[in-house]
Amino acid sequence: MGMIKEFQEFAVKGNVVDMAVGIIIGGAFGTIVKSLVNDIIMPPVGLLMGGIDFSQIVVTLKEATAEAEAVTMNVGLFINNIISFLIVAWAVFMLVKGMNSLKKKADEAPAEPPAPPRSEALLEEIRDALRARA
Repeated sequence: MGMIKEFQEFAVKGNVVDMAVGIIIGGAFGTIVKSLVNDIIMPPVGLLMGGIDFSQIVVTLKEATAEAEAVTMNVGLFINNIISFLIVAWAVFMLVKGMNSLKKKADEAPAEPPAPPRSEALLEEIRDALRARA
């Protein structure tokens, strides 16, 4: 099989398309979570902590000079990113938990009883035919 044909078969498989859709949706979800953290959650948390804007919390390693900007560790942005990660991780956990619950219910659903052996089915047909004659 040629490499091009093999790649074509790989690229159009459902799993690859599903993965691509998942990545695109995940990127959009990440943007929503980032906005949720930065615009909705952190302002009230900062207000409760005395008006702190977490995105402005920095540790200055080297002060700014005329030639160079200050060198800082952006601790507040790191805290925002941790909170964003926890929200995304929780959402994914709940999604997987829901999927597992649905799968478990589908697995536990009672199956149809097995069909009786052919010999029993024939005997039942004979019995019914004899009843019908009498």
